[in-house]
Amino acid sequence: MIEDKPTQPGFDEVVTRYYQPLYQFAYSLARAEADACDLTQQTFYIWARKGHQLRDHAKIKTWLFTTLYREFLKTTRHNGRFPHDELDPNAPDLPAITADAIRRLEVATLMQALTEVDEVYRVPLALFYLEDNSYKEIAEILAIPIGTVQSRIARGKAQLQQRLRAHE
Repeated sequence: MIEDKPTQPGFDEVVTRYYQPLYQFAYSLARAEADACDLTQQTFYIWARKGHQLRDHAKIKTWLFTTLYREFLKTTRHNGRFPHDELDPNAPDLPAITADAIRRLEVATLMQALTEVDEVYRVPLALFYLEDNSYKEIAEILAIPIGTVQSRIARGKAQLQQRLRAHE
């Protein structure tokens, strides 16, 4: 008689069963809702890509929690090298550079000002404005969330505006 091997549960079943405990664990590590969501989502993304390699289906929970913890450590190390600053929603809007001032700028001045922007903001700016990448593509290239891309571009534009005013 041939023994039936237990089949691996489907992706939806794994998500339904483990989402809440994984999210709670992620929240206890990250202490921020958005970061906990990102960690949980990343864990399930990795499961979708690599979960089929797990031979002992009884260890799915352990595998998921270990993966989430490793992603947390990786993110923490990454954020240590590339700090993420939250935008202050109460900060006054920066004055816009007039179209006339933009016309007067030379490409060399613009590129010089761009090199003076902090690297953490300069890279997303260059990828967006010079290389025509989408926010999603930049997020994939830099391995950061799309929200981080958006905030870094916003902060980079603010720094670039300051540098351009200094060059005028």
